[in-house]
Amino acid sequence: MKDLISYIAKSLVDKPEEVVVTEIEGEQTSVIELKVAKEDLGKVIGKQGRTARAMRTILGAASTKLKKRSVLEIIE
Repeated sequence: MKDLISYIAKSLVDKPEEVVVTEIEGEQTSVIELKVAKEDLGKVIGKQGRTARAMRTILGAASTKLKKRSVLEIIE
């Protein structure tokens, strides 16, 4: 899951070297934290949050296949 979000985020931003993805795993839920450069934050969130919502949808579909729940947190 971490690699998936990292790949998507690095494809969207201008400074891919500043993309940091951390995964905090629990028993049934894992929290994935995404941190990007301040000027790239708008690109990751998108207009009215559409890009972030799409990333969460892809993450949800991929985590369903693994029978886990994943939550994406975008950190400023």
